[in-house]
Amino acid sequence: MDKFSYIGKPVVRKDALVKASGLARYAADQDFAGMLYAAAVRCPVPRIKILGVSDSKARKVPGYVTLVTHKDIKGPNKWPLVVDDYPFLPETEAKFQGETVALVVAETQKAAKNAARLVEIKYKELPFVEDPLKAMDKKAIKLYGDDNVFAKFVIKKGDPDKAIKEAHAVVEEEFTTNYQVHAYLETQGVTAVPEADGGLTVYSSTQCPFYVLDGVAAVADLGYHKVKVIQTVTGGGFGGKEDVPALVASHAAICALKTGRPVRLIYDRKEDFNSMSKRHPSWSRVSYASDKNGKITACVVKYVLDGGAYSTLSPIVLWRGAVHAAGPYKIENVRIEAYAVATNKVPCGAFRGFGQPQICFAQESLVDDLAHKLKMDPIELRLKNILRPGDKTATGQTIGASCGLEELLETVRKRSGWDSKAGSHNPNSTRPASGPDKVRGLGVSVAYYGVGLGAKGRYLDRAGAYVNIYKDATVGVNVGNTEMGQGALTVLSQICAETLNAPYDNIKLEEVDTSKVSDSGPTVASRTTLMSGNAILEAAAPIRAGIFKTALDLLLAKGAQASSPMSAFRGVFSIGEVSVTFAEVVKECWNRRMKMGEQGWYVSPHTSYNMGDGQGDAYVTYSYSADAAEVEVDLKTGVTKVLNIYAAYDVGRLINPRLAEGQAQGGILQGMSWALYENLVYKNGIMLNPNFTDYVMATIADKPEYDIVFIEKPYAEGPYNAKGMGEVPLIGVAPAVGNAVRNASGVRVRSVPILPEKVWTGLAGNRK
Repeated sequence: MDKFSYIGKPVVRKDALVKASGLARYAADQDFAGMLYAAAVRCPVPRIKILGVSDSKARKVPGYVTLVTHKDIKGPNKWPLVVDDYPFLPETEAKFQGETVALVVAETQKAAKNAARLVEIKYKELPFVEDPLKAMDKKAIKLYGDDNVFAKFVIKKGDPDKAIKEAHAVVEEEFTTNYQVHAYLETQGVTAVPEADGGLTVYSSTQCPFYVLDGVAAVADLGYHKVKVIQTVTGGGFGGKEDVPALVASHAAICALKTGRPVRLIYDRKEDFNSMSKRHPSWSRVSYASDKNGKITACVVKYVLDGGAYSTLSPIVLWRGAVHAAGPYKIENVRIEAYAVATNKVPCGAFRGFGQPQICFAQESLVDDLAHKLKMDPIELRLKNILRPGDKTATGQTIGASCGLEELLETVRKRSGWDSKAGSHNPNSTRPASGPDKVRGLGVSVAYYGVGLGAKGRYLDRAGAYVNIYKDATVGVNVGNTEMGQGALTVLSQICAETLNAPYDNIKLEEVDTSKVSDSGPTVASRTTLMSGNAILEAAAPIRAGIFKTALDLLLAKGAQASSPMSAFRGVFSIGEVSVTFAEVVKECWNRRMKMGEQGWYVSPHTSYNMGDGQGDAYVTYSYSADAAEVEVDLKTGVTKVLNIYAAYDVGRLINPRLAEGQAQGGILQGMSWALYENLVYKNGIMLNPNFTDYVMATIADKPEYDIVFIEKPYAEGPYNAKGMGEVPLIGVAPAVGNAVRNASGVRVRSVPILPEKVWTGLAGNRK
């Protein structure tokens, strides 16, 4: 018999029916009696001194109710995040085009939008800076502190300068990457409802209800017990609904408190583009050195993120990028300097991969360049250097047993036909190109991802759960981490059902409500399965003990042999031919007056890390990936088409293979879209293409063929030995595509996106 009832099984998603049938209620579906609507009045240029705000014209709009400014804020005018430099509403200065300066409240959404357009901001334009490298110059305009640097981190190990001097081969290049828009289907949205006790209930589309709680309690100057945040069904996040929903909710809360009525605030797509967080643009200079046999002896990195006008999550994003900047390699000599810098553009924050895709593109492109210089196969070079159990990372952390990177790389090598296809524009190619002016190539990359928030955010790496079995044998579960499309409801239900031996259909994950469960940290960093899964195990363990003892008592009372072992599978307990159902056992537990509800609390293992030199255990564990991309390049136009992606992942034991496959496919396409298409353009501090017409993204028509394999390396601390899955599929795609473009065409593009004109320019240069 199978060891598990539900773990490792492709059970149907818990939210499949409600979403497919259109019954899911998103932020825009929340209706309340007497509800009003808010709209933002936004800064029109990159930086201004605010002289005044006038609603004289807006008052003439039928349905207009009031104007809300910073003067209506009851608490401190600082959004509580990593650094409190971002005002809920600016008082004297707005720092980027699209920043909310004031809000209009009206009886209808149309009236609110019309009135907001008529509000006049009286202002004086101020000098601005949009280039992070120029912002670091001592003579630059000061936007933040004395140097415009939100955060700086260093990692120092060994003597890289000496190793570079003594190296057989050295490669050094500069790389840049552009923004990426989250492009969630549902824009930012929230409804704030005043309560009779002077408190607020907030219905928010969010990944992180407790961040929303922090923001609303602060702006309203209310105790946490007076604010309840309920997550509505959330139409995608990818990091874009981590921190910024708290700002949107705080704006709605101010409006609701001023008017005494429920207020809904829903962004349209343009304002979501203009004002909400993005993936950080980056600049990096990377150096690798090696001996003549291809052993990498040193890595030096300078890594700069464009943080935008306010710091938001830039310090945390930067730290993760720095920790991973040398790549998943065993290197004795490392120096990494990483900076997050202020500019007068949209603030950047969390995005799937969280600071790693940018630097992974640089370092994995350069590893290929090193292989080219050494005249070595790129996979062979990686196999000589990749991390294996017992090896130490750039931060000096010893890699544990849950590391399958070597197997992943060998798997991708075999399944992609690497040894016959690499350089497939050559006569040895097993797949000819589709036309005379087209060439094909294959590129590879490897990546790793620290699961959870790590040493920098360890105070948030905790989670709570409440498991309650009702008299009818159904099970209610409250957790603090959220569903946003990734399948958390399903995976956590599987963990609970497996632990209790309850039927899967009997499990219900309740909506996340901050008044019903303790602050469980954000739903980010591939931490939900690990953290909330373990919290459910903690809560379910004492209930399970009582259930299993009661089941045994019932079986023995029915004549089962005490000397035979009891089995528990899919809601049935049995000894030999004698069996009882979960429902029968639960009924008896209630008759015995047993406690059928328990709380669980899980805290991640302690990590010791020195922020001074960047040495120590950065994360409790890592997930790993290897990617091979097969592309076809049109030599006349420079257009690149991705034909196949071969991917292998180690994410511990799979709880649900179908959901894992879906996460992988989505991450691959999102990474490919960033690599080839997504090009958000700023000119003179103004965003030029804040819409899906001009901001090009991959669609299903661009989807490559997927070949996805999971190699399960159990993680002892994980629930049923699982790690985390959500982020790692995206990280290595861009460098694999870039390496394939070079393999096919001979053109190395050192910037993302790899646009056709960049490839064409490189081809033209080669022809000269």
